[in-house]
Amino acid sequence: MEKCDGRMKCLRVCPTQAIRIRNGKAVILEEKCIDCGECITTCPNEAIVALTDPLGERSRFKYTVAIPSPALYAQFGRSILPDKILAGLKKIGFDDAYDLAITCGDTSLAIEHFLDEYNGPKPLISNCCPSVVSLIQVRYPQLVDHIIPIKLPKRLAAREIKERKAKELGLKPDEIGTFYITPCPVKMIAIKQPSSEKECYIDGAISIADIYDPLLSALESEDEGNYRKSLESVCILGIGWAVAGGMHRTQKLKNVLDVSGITEIIKTFDDIERGKLQNIDLVVAYTCPQGCVGGSLTMENRYISYNKIIRLLETLEEENIEACRDKREIRERYRQKYFHRQQKYEPRPIRALDEDLGKAIEKQRKKDEIYDSLPKIDCGICGAPTCMTFAKDVVKGDSQLSDCIFNIPNRLRELTSELSNLLDTFGSIGESEGQKSSKEK
Repeated sequence: MEKCDGRMKCLRVCPTQAIRIRNGKAVILEEKCIDCGECITTCPNEAIVALTDPLGERSRFKYTVAIPSPALYAQFGRSILPDKILAGLKKIGFDDAYDLAITCGDTSLAIEHFLDEYNGPKPLISNCCPSVVSLIQVRYPQLVDHIIPIKLPKRLAAREIKERKAKELGLKPDEIGTFYITPCPVKMIAIKQPSSEKECYIDGAISIADIYDPLLSALESEDEGNYRKSLESVCILGIGWAVAGGMHRTQKLKNVLDVSGITEIIKTFDDIERGKLQNIDLVVAYTCPQGCVGGSLTMENRYISYNKIIRLLETLEEENIEACRDKREIRERYRQKYFHRQQKYEPRPIRALDEDLGKAIEKQRKKDEIYDSLPKIDCGICGAPTCMTFAKDVVKGDSQLSDCIFNIPNRLRELTSELSNLLDTFGSIGESEGQKSSKEK
């Protein structure tokens, strides 16, 4: 935060009000942060930086495997297909590279089976974006049961890789390093701090931005190869995960709502909370505009990236290419609960006004009183995003009422009144002492 100059842009865009400006610097409240990357994208000074793993982390392992997000496939020219990018990853130092789109395709089919069997409250909400899951846990805790309980593709892939390579190479699973190539900070956080799954199986996360230059150099030395043959290796069900609407399009699902961008997601979740959208089977939401291709750790323009994936999907549809695993195998795995999460999603606890119920009720009353005294213009000059959050911060002891500039005149009047009272008191004491002295004479 050394580069922060307190401009408050990050404070205004944070969807969970997790940022405060204190002593001229932005402070992130970890309990409310959903790692959506909005602050990273908005900050004009690049004061907030996602902490990903450097490429040098690979040296900790005897064997390393890159697991790129399908969004990586949209960062280069249209003729550069996934097989060439996977080969490029091996050229820059990974022992192997795995096409995550294949496991995304498997997971798509598992979601389809789950929807066919499901009879609970609707709509279900996809967990493909960890930031969306965190948003629900923090801001919409009553919707946690709507999150689809299917494991994430990158974790399924990492587990499969470790198990298979350990047998092939005679290594221990912890000697095999799996590195996810991520388009956004939230997926890195989900790897570093898995909140609800006992084992992650992914050993590190490297941003697309960090790997882009060396990978681009490696791709320039690659032969053009056979375009048709390259197409035949692309899993259409999985490649669609890179963009908003891609999963819906490739699976031909009905009654699915696709939404991207934090503002639109909040509008949609507000509607679900009010009991609307019950005719929708599944909501697939990405906090990044246009989907993962719009992540804050990508390099290519999000609209160009989106267009590349859409054009690739169109080509695969025209050529009638799927290149995914056998659907019967996936159906059998689904029946064996291979794709199902063991742990339920839970709301994320936010620090209460007070642990003591009686004191909490009193602080709630005090908070309402403070809020009623505020101008209610949400200017942010106090360092809080809204007057309501400022009132709560004051009650919690994190801010002072005098931090509100609109409260300064009132405070000055109070101080003037106090000073006047003190002067009157001292004057009365002086007069009393003078009368006493006169009598003694």
